[in-house]
Amino acid sequence: MISKTRFKNLIVIKKDKYTDKRGYFSEILRNNVIKKNFPFLVMSFSKKNVLRGIHLQMKNTQGKYISVIKGKIFDVAVDLRKKSKTFGQYYSTILSEDNSKSLFIPEGFGHGFYSLANENYIIYSCTKYRDKQSEIGIKFDDPDLNIKWPGKKFILSDKDKYNLTFADFKKKFFKWKKFL
Repeated sequence: MISKTRFKNLIVIKKDKYTDKRGYFSEILRNNVIKKNFPFLVMSFSKKNVLRGIHLQMKNTQGKYISVIKGKIFDVAVDLRKKSKTFGQYYSTILSEDNSKSLFIPEGFGHGFYSLANENYIIYSCTKYRDKQSEIGIKFDDPDLNIKWPGKKFILSDKDKYNLTFADFKKKFFKWKKFL
């Protein structure tokens, strides 16, 4: 089942989950549901209280299909498409093994998540390959974004501690004609 959000092309997918005494079976991604090509599949593992993001690629923008295989995360997508009527606003949802939801985040969004369970395995199906030279981040706690994270304790990478403010992102990158 597909649920639209107020953000253009950002959708939540509730997948069927078939459970019996042996365990369960669930489809993760169907190209006839999300009509995109996903040539790049990655997985991350995060302990409880790990916050990753807000990440994006500037030149080779990626669409991402996010699924949790084990655990539970508070997932956030920030609209960074300069011509969008929801520019600078965010969407958040809980993705978990139990609720069988996935989130499709279109190109032009920043992405981050906060780990709520002790062990969290997340799969990212991406529409483009990783371009390390094009990667940037925006501060997860930027007051202009005003994201209501569920935790108080955050474990960040050294890289994420020094992400850009939203104001600096706009000054520095909106000169790029190729960015959405």
